[in-house]
Amino acid sequence: MTGRTEPRRISLFVTAGVSVAALGIAAALWLSNAGTGLAQSCEIREDVAQTMDASAQGELAALLASINGRGYADLAFIDSEGNPLTLADFSGKKLLVNFWATWCAPCREEMPDLDALQARYGSEDFEVVAISLDMGSDGPVAADQFLEEIGADNLALYADPSYKVFERLRNEAVTLGLPATVLLDEEACEVAVLQGPAHWDSADGDRVIETLLSL
Repeated sequence: MTGRTEPRRISLFVTAGVSVAALGIAAALWLSNAGTGLAQSCEIREDVAQTMDASAQGELAALLASINGRGYADLAFIDSEGNPLTLADFSGKKLLVNFWATWCAPCREEMPDLDALQARYGSEDFEVVAISLDMGSDGPVAADQFLEEIGADNLALYADPSYKVFERLRNEAVTLGLPATVLLDEEACEVAVLQGPAHWDSADGDRVIETLLSL
């Protein structure tokens, strides 16, 4: 993967019989993400938490460093073609994973910042993975249209139309609402969590991402 994503395509969702296919995918995601909780499979590194905590200032002061060992490698969603993915498919990259929806006003305001962040830092070492939680077979279409409208050309379209990925995060007390953001290391282990929106396209956002990349 490169810093700039390929043009988004939503062919799965705009052809005849699409609803059946999309609902089938949603059901598969429901099963994948409907476990009792996220795997507690990562090493707890207090030095990393301290480093991330020190970087959380100004616009990103609400970012909370993690010392809980949560792993997200099996978190399931789909790409713009409807292909199933998990965060394990991004192994080797540090990630900013953002959960959003078009009906969430703060999410909509945050998307241009995340697009700018991907344009600036997207590489073989880092990616912004913005997962739309717009529900149903039309959910990915709405998300794609919104990203196109705001000119978010650097963000790939990822989606979980089943919404189970968010319920899983909520049940694990990772977040209570949208938007929500988790920073992950190259093994999809949680490094920090932000509940609510932030001005990521800022010196404070740069500091956090550069700190993540330096770990």
